Amino acid sequence: MAELTFKGSNYLKQKLILATISGKATKITDIRSSNGGLQEFEINLIRLIDKLTDGSKIKLHATELEYIPGILLGGKIEHQCCLDKSIGYYLDVLIAFGPFCKHPIEANLKGVTNSPDSPSVDHYKCSAFNIMKRFIIEVESFELKVLKRGMKPLGGGEILFKIKPVMKLRTLQIENSGMVKRIRGIVYACKVSPSFANRTVESAKGTMLNFLPDVYIHTDQNKGKLSGLSPGFGVNLSAETTENVIYAAEVVSNVQGTLPEDIGRECANKLLDEIYRGGCCDSTFQWIMILYMALSPKNVSKAVIGPLSQYSIKFLQLLKEFLGITFKLDTYEEEEDEEETDDNMRSPKVVLACVGVGYSNLARRVL
Repeated sequence: MAELTFKGSNYLKQKLILATISGKATKITDIRSSNGGLQEFEINLIRLIDKLTDGSKIKLHATELEYIPGILLGGKIEHQCCLDKSIGYYLDVLIAFGPFCKHPIEANLKGVTNSPDSPSVDHYKCSAFNIMKRFIIEVESFELKVLKRGMKPLGGGEILFKIKPVMKLRTLQIENSGMVKRIRGIVYACKVSPSFANRTVESAKGTMLNFLPDVYIHTDQNKGKLSGLSPGFGVNLSAETTENVIYAAEVVSNVQGTLPEDIGRECANKLLDEIYRGGCCDSTFQWIMILYMALSPKNVSKAVIGPLSQYSIKFLQLLKEFLGITFKLDTYEEEEDEEETDDNMRSPKVVLACVGVGYSNLARRVL
């Protein structure tokens, strides 16, 4: 089998995920050749992939990586994540591999649970899981528990993530995102005054009540060992529609001098921006919907999403290189609404359509 070759460190995680799923040998060169080569968090990610697979061959050099993927094994693992990235950075791998492993994954990940540079575990729990439910028949096939919270820089957080393998995914057909019916949220505080959480709730709730009456935000104030090793606080808000589509937004702060009122207001505005973008999934996790659509049975999958992120665009390009699958992209034409005719009030949306590759879990026994 021909080896795929790439240059540079950009989208390294995407390439490793797709290389493992497709079984194609991959070589990546010139990884930060003028800036120290592979970073610690990338090496840590490679170690996690090695734990989840059997028979993988990995050659690491300062600025070069050669990877020959093995079979997806899964099983019970413990992993200390690099503190440069939050646990969410590593959850991507578990979500991509989980349905196709030989054994159920039961992963105990330790590190930073909430960080500004990666989606937090709360974001995954409310938004990413909602997308996964559309493809995986057994709703109880996956769960995520936050055992301890950990903020940057010292972390100290811990989560338990479980996902069961499936034979194959479902085909997806979804176009209508529905109307937002309720807002839910969580404000978490670690090693700071409880008033920080209450002030954040008041600020976020006050902003959202201008648009919707059904707003409920609860607090998670951890103490002692459950609060990790560094002080900080943050808020995660989610909006659920009449069609069970969930949009989410989050703001994290562990920098001294940041006002809780500003954090709550910023998160509320971020959520409003997500709602404006629209579509049938959160913009942060467009890649999950795209990946699962590509791996679904050999039928037409179709979904309407908001404007494609740069991350999603690159993911579509890499899917063509690794799996040979091409998506058809069209502009979504919304039905005319008599009450709202101003085009500036609507965000442009994209219709994604593809014929799945029919990827099935060959490692799982058929009884």
